Amino acid sequence: MSRNNKPDNKPAAQITMEDVARAAGVSRMTVSRALKSDSPVSPETRARILKIVRKLNYVPDQSAGTLSTRRSGFAATLVPSLNNLHFAESVQALNEQLEQIGLQMLLGHTGYSAEREERLIESMLKRRPEVIVLPFDGHTPRTIKLLKQANVPVIEQWEVPSKPVGYSIGFSNWQAARKMTSALIERGYRNIAFVSESEDAWTRGAARRAGFEDAMQSAGLSAHRMVRYGKPPISIEDGYHIGSGYKEHFADADCIFCVSDAPAFGVLSALKSQQIRVPEDIAVVGFGNFEVSRFSSPTISTVEVDARGLGRQTGELIRRLLVDGTDIASVPRHIEIDVRLSFRESTSSM
Repeated sequence: MSRNNKPDNKPAAQITMEDVARAAGVSRMTVSRALKSDSPVSPETRARILKIVRKLNYVPDQSAGTLSTRRSGFAATLVPSLNNLHFAESVQALNEQLEQIGLQMLLGHTGYSAEREERLIESMLKRRPEVIVLPFDGHTPRTIKLLKQANVPVIEQWEVPSKPVGYSIGFSNWQAARKMTSALIERGYRNIAFVSESEDAWTRGAARRAGFEDAMQSAGLSAHRMVRYGKPPISIEDGYHIGSGYKEHFADADCIFCVSDAPAFGVLSALKSQQIRVPEDIAVVGFGNFEVSRFSSPTISTVEVDARGLGRQTGELIRRLLVDGTDIASVPRHIEIDVRLSFRESTSSM
């Protein structure tokens, strides 16, 4: 031990309650009591202990009966939205794979909040999951530390992180949006507007917005027609509200590219209510290939993403890492998911 009573370069996964007790200068029992919500420990002492707990990133083990085997039978899975069909399809496909290898899903909802994600990760780690699956929308520094200390496989989905915590399965949202924007330009559109959330920092929506801007600027076109509204996830209702302001937002635009299909459907509905023709007067494009894009009238051009395929491949990766005895060194750190452009009735033909 060093003079400041902190563990000397001890692997994070091995931080114990005894380490916290030594660092705080109290007994193990005092630490145990301080970690309870109805703690009898004095507020000052409890605050000092909890500060050390956070500094050491210690996670109490609440999994009774698993200490001897170190197996919990759980796969911790986080989703940013519960009413998004993509996440529902992906989670369902993943759960089907998990059941085949004897794992149960422990599901958490982040609501696109990095702080809530951090709290959920800390809570789930108390159950000692055997794998952690979560979307990449940016993480807090402490979440990254907790994930690295978990000593289990961590799989980030829906993006290609520049610095993945462990493994990743997804696609470049920046590249996909850039590809769609470039294709629209090739079709003759020059005054393209982009619709996205106003509070999208660290989200995949922000990556799509950046891809749009890059494609426009690379073509020598202006990317100033930017309509940002609401918090993620932007909804059909949000899109309708935006589309209702056609003269304000899109009077000089020839195409509206939305960050997802939901607002694209809302925009389309609002335009139709104002007798604005799509695609004759203005084109509408979405992202994701949701049902609303396939069965709207007119059908909406979009970027197709295979959500079930992503969930299925995540499950297959977990099988390789935990069950099949695969040499870990041979497992790819990133698995690329194919996306493709689908042009439908909401854009003009070339």
